[in-house]
Amino acid sequence: MSERLSIRREDYGLFGPDSPSWKVWASPTSLIGFQRAVVLEHFDPYLAAAVADSGGIYTDPRGRLDRTLAYFLTVAVADGRTAIGVSDALMRIHARAKGIEPITGSRYSANNPEAQLWIHVTGWHSVLKCYERYGPGPLPAAEEKRYWAESRIAAELQTCKPADVPASRDEVRQYFADVRGRLCTSEHADRAMHYLLYTPRDRGVRLWAGSRVMAPAAIATLPVWMRHMGNFRQPAAVDAAVTPIARAWVIALSTNNFRPMLAVARRIAPETAEVLASHLDSGPPAQKRTVTPTEVRGRLMAHA
Repeated sequence: MSERLSIRREDYGLFGPDSPSWKVWASPTSLIGFQRAVVLEHFDPYLAAAVADSGGIYTDPRGRLDRTLAYFLTVAVADGRTAIGVSDALMRIHARAKGIEPITGSRYSANNPEAQLWIHVTGWHSVLKCYERYGPGPLPAAEEKRYWAESRIAAELQTCKPADVPASRDEVRQYFADVRGRLCTSEHADRAMHYLLYTPRDRGVRLWAGSRVMAPAAIATLPVWMRHMGNFRQPAAVDAAVTPIARAWVIALSTNNFRPMLAVARRIAPETAEVLASHLDSGPPAQKRTVTPTEVRGRLMAHA
């Protein structure tokens, strides 16, 4: 791997090679989990308005999905400087996403802490959920506890408060119960969610085919109330049928040090594939230790 593409030159980043975050985010199941997450984002009316106003998922659906997944994977596995860099760049982009939410007439901002918290929780929860259902299964109790602790660390790179991030599965359930009253769907949200689940063929054959492989698996992991809210009408028979198929697909992609997964990612998510390739090929960093966001920001400011 060339120096230019290395994402782990200085240190092991925020979590390190023995972390559950490396294990879960670099698994093929993250492709399904991420599709689940970006669909659920639209239950937040302000995020749905931001997506509708930008129009990015319709003009370049593959690019938008690819860049967002590449961001999450980079935060999970890159060195501290790289993780902070992509985070700061994303926050600058989000700072421009402001407007009026059409249902309530209220102003929205993509960097709003509540919106960022919803994105963060649905992302980390969805990827773990699909890892459990279609991958190796549930993490051991100690690893799951660490996973949620690492999720709080990753939240330091966004505008939400890390203390607001659920620290356990029970807290995730409570978070969903607490925010459910402000979630909704709309014409904009319905169009976006179903577009992302079943992207039209004219947006590219690879994305069209990939979305139809992953969509039933993503829907199969949703609780009843999310299915009702999102109008996801998938029979229980499809849920049952897709599970062994998705598991077999994940096993196939996981062979040979995830090289089949890398080949698939290069076809449907090339930026994410570059991050994954660098992660798989990176040797030991200059400092064989993890870092904190505060430490990295302090170092960057000292050298500014």
